[in-house]
Amino acid sequence: MASDNAAPTGLLIIGASQSGVQLAISLRALGFEEHITLLGEENHRPYQRPALSKEWLQGEVGNESLIFRSAEYWDEHNVTLVKDQRITEIRKNPDGSGVAVAESGAEFPFKRLALTVGARARKLAVDGADLAGVVYLRNADDALALKAMVGDATDIVVIGGGFIGLEAASSLKKMGKNVVLLEHGPRLVGRAVGEATAEYFLDAHRSRGLDIRLGARISRFVPAATHDGGKAVSGVEVTVGGGTAAGGAAGEGTGAEGTAAEVIPAQIVLVGIGVIPNTELAEQMGLAVDNGIVVDSHALASDGTTVAVGDCANMPNPVPGSPAGERIRLESVNNAIEHAKVAAYSLMGRREDYAGIPWFWSNQADLKLQIAGLSMGFDQTVVRRDDERGKFSVLYYRKGRIIAADCVNAPLDFMAVKNALAKRQNIPADTAEAAAAVADPAVQLKTLAV
Repeated sequence: MASDNAAPTGLLIIGASQSGVQLAISLRALGFEEHITLLGEENHRPYQRPALSKEWLQGEVGNESLIFRSAEYWDEHNVTLVKDQRITEIRKNPDGSGVAVAESGAEFPFKRLALTVGARARKLAVDGADLAGVVYLRNADDALALKAMVGDATDIVVIGGGFIGLEAASSLKKMGKNVVLLEHGPRLVGRAVGEATAEYFLDAHRSRGLDIRLGARISRFVPAATHDGGKAVSGVEVTVGGGTAAGGAAGEGTGAEGTAAEVIPAQIVLVGIGVIPNTELAEQMGLAVDNGIVVDSHALASDGTTVAVGDCANMPNPVPGSPAGERIRLESVNNAIEHAKVAAYSLMGRREDYAGIPWFWSNQADLKLQIAGLSMGFDQTVVRRDDERGKFSVLYYRKGRIIAADCVNAPLDFMAVKNALAKRQNIPADTAEAAAAVADPAVQLKTLAV
């Protein structure tokens, strides 16, 4: 095991995540020759997360298909992969070198440090939250635990109407389970898409038989005795706004006027209510932290030597034309890859800007959502809808310029907006005639870019 007496690695990457893997790969492509140590706290080889809630959960792909690279790849590229080590302390010198200390007592000296520590699932604090059968879906161990339970379950409640909740609920519904999805807010995917897209997904999922209840207030998880003398979840006590099962905004808190209490049967409760960036190591090091590890446009943390990449990093908005000082923390595979490339340049002594336009995707049943750009701060939307072909898009504008689009089963719309943003073009909708052209699904968006 590494120690103070061992030669320090050229770069210690803490977090064997998508961004950590990409950082190592990008550095080798740029000619970085020093030894790299890629360290993760899970006892798994680095793997892809998106399929955990979809294809892997449904049994459509196996474990090996999720693994990023073979053991031979790491050996050939002088990268030591360390599993099952949780770093609890970092002793760092002004020149960027130092020692990382693991919970096990193992020490890992380094010349430079990268934090690709990601984020963890946000916990739901209600009575019964520690019952067997209440699960989260953030990593491979979570997914393995969920999959082991699914076969014996008939009724499953999913809490949270974001991407993870909708993806998992759609997968479980496809597997023949009785699924109820509970969302605390007045609409689905509230942080990621606009109202029109949220309403489209609500209607689309309900028409496909998924039971979705908005404005849901969770009172407690109902326990039941198990054969071994323990306790497991047997239901979710909930109140829903207006006393209806269909949804609508609820009153604040259990027992509000107009609400109706109900216990929904569940042998499994899957909670997906967002994530919290892992900033503990950065805080212990004295780095600036604000909804993530604060970095500059080149992925450098406040000490000027540590890089922080991916879900854990709070960075300047990389979209061209964004207001000065606007910052964001992005949770996506695309960002993990592009941000890692920026960090790799920094570690090589170069300064390169974020190269791509942020984009996201989410597969929910037969609905493929693709998002180009960032819609924050929009002041105008235009909806394109082709119900005959099952295509739906919303374009977002700020001060007359296109800034983002949500595209459902409409890959050509997605590519048109993504390319326009990358080229700093506009797809005008500032007049009634222009907006009508944008809204017409018979018109190809790429022909409107100027």
